[in-house]
Amino acid sequence: MTDFLQLTGKKILVTGVANRKSAAWHIGRALEEHGAHVIYSVRSDARRKSLEALLAGRPVFVCDVEEEGAVERLAGEVAAAGFVPLHGLVHSIAFANYSEGFRPFHETKRKDFLQATAISAFSLVELARAFKPHLTRNASIVTIGISSLQVTPDNYGFMGPIKAALESSARFLAKSFSATSEVRFNVVGAGPLKTSASAGIPGYLESYLYAEKMTFRKRNLSTDEVANAALFLLSERSSGLNGATLIVDAGLGSNFFDKDIIRLAMRTEK
Repeated sequence: MTDFLQLTGKKILVTGVANRKSAAWHIGRALEEHGAHVIYSVRSDARRKSLEALLAGRPVFVCDVEEEGAVERLAGEVAAAGFVPLHGLVHSIAFANYSEGFRPFHETKRKDFLQATAISAFSLVELARAFKPHLTRNASIVTIGISSLQVTPDNYGFMGPIKAALESSARFLAKSFSATSEVRFNVVGAGPLKTSASAGIPGYLESYLYAEKMTFRKRNLSTDEVANAALFLLSERSSGLNGATLIVDAGLGSNFFDKDIIRLAMRTEK
């Protein structure tokens, strides 16, 4: 059988695993199934301990990207352990402080916006810079974004603009790296997923069920489908894609005028 993705033996760093529902874990597991050597980075020692069973026997490093200098230390530790050069890197990190609940966007606090930006978007820039000396010339870097930057869901808070910054950063990194390498930067624009992080968003279940009705197939996206798209972008089979966003949403973004949705929306109570 042909190894179509040709990921066997490739060394790939996956960041952001929180639990078995994480997109990062699904990507890492799929990479391993295709023969890749996966190195993991998690947020804290406590997180690493909680993942001992899930990531048993795998190299796991700790890096809290919010901490100044943490990304540079991670690059040094991964290199010192002999896991370079890397053929790929997965950025699957996001955080927003909604401890005070959702507020209108214009009431967003500076400290919350800047914290979320540093963790969810600028961390991609820092990872790219720190690992640049440790990447193969044609390495692939993939980050996880959202399927649409045009929608304005009430229960996504201020993360929409920050995901826009993440996607734009990927394009600018692709341009910046092109001066000295063929390292590629691409985004998986994922539709709504059933993850632990999303479960904590007020009203997310209703949004998730609504999104399911909006897909062409009337079945929501699975995290494995997002992982499969990421694997394609990490492989040389996607060598013609750079600075791109691959939308994975089961048709959600193209089905605004679905007849069933229209009927439900226009139905009036008797």
